[in-house]
Amino acid sequence: MTARAGHMGPPQRAMHLPRGVELTELDPAFRHDPHTRLDRVRHEQPVYWDEDFQQFFLTDYETVRRVLTDRSFLRDPDRADPSARSARSARPGARSTRGAETRIGGMAQMDDPDHGRIRSVFAAALNARMSRAEPLVRAVVARHLQALPAGRFDLISDYATPIPSDVIARVLAGEESDLSKFRTWSEALIQIFDPMRSPAQTRAIAQARLGFARFLRGVMRERRMRPQDDLVSDLVRLQADGAPLSDAEIDLNCQTLMVAGNLTTADLIGNAVWLLLRHPQELAELRADPNVISAVLEESLRLEPPVNITVRIAPQDIELGGCPIAAGQALTLSLQAAHRDPRVYETPERFTIHRPGRPHMAFGGGAHICLGQPLARLEARLAILGLLDRYPNLALAAPEAPAQWRALPYFHGLQVLEVRP
Repeated sequence: MTARAGHMGPPQRAMHLPRGVELTELDPAFRHDPHTRLDRVRHEQPVYWDEDFQQFFLTDYETVRRVLTDRSFLRDPDRADPSARSARSARPGARSTRGAETRIGGMAQMDDPDHGRIRSVFAAALNARMSRAEPLVRAVVARHLQALPAGRFDLISDYATPIPSDVIARVLAGEESDLSKFRTWSEALIQIFDPMRSPAQTRAIAQARLGFARFLRGVMRERRMRPQDDLVSDLVRLQADGAPLSDAEIDLNCQTLMVAGNLTTADLIGNAVWLLLRHPQELAELRADPNVISAVLEESLRLEPPVNITVRIAPQDIELGGCPIAAGQALTLSLQAAHRDPRVYETPERFTIHRPGRPHMAFGGGAHICLGQPLARLEARLAILGLLDRYPNLALAAPEAPAQWRALPYFHGLQVLEVRP
């Protein structure tokens, strides 16, 4: 290894590997075929110093899992080395009433003690909600199934995207008349993850934040006087009972639930349907036995994870894969690459609902494992089974056409998926 200015660089043999934008969805060739590049990196240098982004890029299953499940690794981008451009790019700031800068990621970008303090309150409220969420999700799915056209349609915009948006709106506090506003806010706020966004998109993000904050402040005032059967009522009640949670933290973390949860669940639905329609045997097995849906979802999450990378920060000087890493250096963990590690999964590129072996990491791990994963699985299960029940002959409208993946870093989902009944 070559040391320089506190960083440990890679051996010279790794310098020909793809780096920077070439390992993100911003690169068209990577979007079309990420695994040609990811397989090379994992094979030649699974703990790889990315000179462009000034970070380590991790691709093998065991190392990624070790970091994800180790609660000592950090998430707050401000604790990364100032040169770590990729890690610190996820820093769109918003001021809380406590004066501390915070981010769209909310608790997802916090470390203890603040992370544990906030997460424990939201976890208690969300877990209680999940016990009675199924009737709501069924009703939302049924309404969107009814609205689908008789002919060809885009599964993403017409079905996969509005379902999680409407579910989380209703879970939080939204009435039927609020659903279109939630969709508009969610679609604007997700662009915060795009470093190439336009000035118009940046203005839309600011307007969405302001609109949602005003809406939520009004709902919180009302729920304190007249509680309803929704998550905001639960949160303000817990707050009144002594939970250490400010109004600004409720606002920010409800934004996070609305944004990241919507996109990732929509991508889970879209990616799973795309895989099924390209694999007739698995589709036939699911039609014959709906209980197979759990295996379909887990294999979809492994093969085409809605979140394809996540970032951690080294808490102290450590060694990973024989590579010394200094405290504060950023680690980008490629879930896409780890999920296709041939040392862990036999024929990892294959979609099979009978796969034995190690669990996937699509929902993260350790202290930051996804709080909303039970709701995401429920929505995807009901949405996919409902779709296949309504359309016994559902097929890709253009089966030979290449998949149109979205050009948004951190996330892996289809921009468009044209299907025909």
